[in-house]
Amino acid sequence: MSGLEDLYREIILDHYRSPRNRGELEVPPAHRVEGFNPLCGDEVVVYLHVDGDTVSDVKIAGQGCSISQSSASMMSAAVKGRSVSEARGLIRSFKAMMSIHEQSIGGPGTGSDGHDGESPDLSDPSQLLEGDGLGELAALQGVVKFPVRIKCATLSWNTLAQALDEVEAGTPSQ
Repeated sequence: MSGLEDLYREIILDHYRSPRNRGELEVPPAHRVEGFNPLCGDEVVVYLHVDGDTVSDVKIAGQGCSISQSSASMMSAAVKGRSVSEARGLIRSFKAMMSIHEQSIGGPGTGSDGHDGESPDLSDPSQLLEGDGLGELAALQGVVKFPVRIKCATLSWNTLAQALDEVEAGTPSQ
């Protein structure tokens, strides 16, 4: 298993050192939402451009630990070019992956993006990862061993969910 953990560590460090989709988009037409984790000081800014029902572009900015910044990089690469519903599905799947540890010890899960109120079936985590096509995002699965770091990994995903909600509602950008 240490070989897989080493691979995951390398993927996280690669996204931290060479983040994908780093930068800004012009607001408007893009939507800008800031996320902040007061526990550790992580900051993420998501710039989102939705064209019809497609996440046509996404850029990220901010600063923080390697987990928060690599998660933001992986998130941006995963949702760019997908439909809004696919992006919401990835949010649910990623947050479910981050709550597998809590579910296994009987605690509350955060399997939903807050949009549909349903929690995914977590009985077989490998099915969850393969079925929802999380790919490189699985590298962050080890974060669940360190509950205090889960907020670092989910910060960009929560910020993306907020941006999608605001775009859908027609709320002006921050």
